[in-house]
Amino acid sequence: MIDLLIVSAYFIIVFVTAITGRTSKEATTEEYFLSGRNLRWPSIAFSTIATNVQGYQFLGFMGSAYLYGLAQANFEINAIQGLLLAAFIFVPMYLREKIITITQFIKTRLGSTVALLYSGANILLFSTITLGAALFWGAYSVDLVFGDYLSFIHSDRLIRIAILIVFLGLFSATYTYFGGLAAVVRTDVIQFAILLTGGVVVMFIAIYHLGGWSQLYEKTGHLMHLHLPADHDTLPWIHIFGAFLLNINYWCANQSVVQRSLAAKSLKDVQIGLMVGGLMKYFMAAIIILPGIALVGILGDNGLPEPDAAFPYLVNTYLPIGVKGLILCALFASLMSTVDSTFNSLATLWSIDIYKVYVNRNASDQQVVRSGKRAILLSFISGVIIGIVLLYLKFQDPGAAFTHTLNQLRYFINCGIVVLISAAAFLALPKHRVALFGFLATVPLQFFFLEFFPNMNYFVRAMWVILIGFTIVWLGSRTGFIKDKLKAEPASPTLAKAGIGMLLSLIALHIIFH
Repeated sequence: MIDLLIVSAYFIIVFVTAITGRTSKEATTEEYFLSGRNLRWPSIAFSTIATNVQGYQFLGFMGSAYLYGLAQANFEINAIQGLLLAAFIFVPMYLREKIITITQFIKTRLGSTVALLYSGANILLFSTITLGAALFWGAYSVDLVFGDYLSFIHSDRLIRIAILIVFLGLFSATYTYFGGLAAVVRTDVIQFAILLTGGVVVMFIAIYHLGGWSQLYEKTGHLMHLHLPADHDTLPWIHIFGAFLLNINYWCANQSVVQRSLAAKSLKDVQIGLMVGGLMKYFMAAIIILPGIALVGILGDNGLPEPDAAFPYLVNTYLPIGVKGLILCALFASLMSTVDSTFNSLATLWSIDIYKVYVNRNASDQQVVRSGKRAILLSFISGVIIGIVLLYLKFQDPGAAFTHTLNQLRYFINCGIVVLISAAAFLALPKHRVALFGFLATVPLQFFFLEFFPNMNYFVRAMWVILIGFTIVWLGSRTGFIKDKLKAEPASPTLAKAGIGMLLSLIALHIIFH
């Protein structure tokens, strides 16, 4: 009962926080979609990282850490590469042009056809796979860990998770609909604080039962390495090169992530916010990865029937009443902070890139905002449908690897996006048709590598696809690089030194935990 009261209080606080500051009916596009370009660095930091964290990371990443150890932390700490690129190279370009969507930047450099393709691909991806997978994995994770607590919803597990998918999607869509980006950011700050607190509790509980921090090396020293052999089936160390390029897509060209930076009050706020976000990624790596490693020392290598049971085992075995409620709130927060950001970005892409340009060019600000709100409602329906479809597939075949398939689909599109954003940002005179060809060529290139190099790690495959695609655009356009675009643009010498320090800290970690 105490845990459920904590969860109820969480939902009330989130909803009241969102609705209290909702935008007026006369809000302009910048007020609704970019919070009036008035975000300060704390909001940028907390909201950006909250959007990045999903419930399945606690299950999947912690389970992977149970198997592969610290190497799984590469997915968290190497995000700092993308955050620094966004802070000092990409976002300064965006702010100079005062864009609302990344599509607008691509349009000025690569033309309207490529921009439409970019926006359409993202709208399709966000409204189906991104939303559906987030809703499914969030609801599934919550039920997996706290099924006993939630049995009052319905005794049948399938129906119970489906109800959670609908409820959580509707709850997030409602406050995003009324409040725009401002509501998303305010709630994300609360959600990330709960996420971080819950994660820290689980981490310290795991370390306590292991016997202390020193036992990480004494009992599980073989797992305390960031780099696994180059021929490792799952996490070869060479995957970091492909991950670096894909980070350009996620941290520098993903509307749902970059939108907070576009809404910043100043470049200084962006750069401080994203670097603080980088520090938070270190904390997220610790609270997600270390408990999985500690559990190996507690139970032994063969202590769990399946790796994904690591997080549920820690919660259900070691956490007392009341604290479990906090962890349940953290799982809800990890879902909602991703879903609300996706809703807001979908509304922005549709209303600014499609509605305003192709449907009603003379639309007023209020008409544009209303079209964005309608997009939220439609994407809620599509996201719930895909979420329930994934739920059905999971229950039909519990061992199905459709998560891997969904990731593959994302990378089919994401590799092309990296080619486009890099060509738009760095090439002097990229030819529009060549850029379009380079983007489309990444799809058959994926099939080529799958056919002839089936055992190649998918991050390494992504690296080669992106490099070949970009080379096609570069050589086909017969142009050079814009030299000044390859330079960092710090808002102050102090921030430049801070950026260098953060990069050196990442390099040091790779050396220390090699």
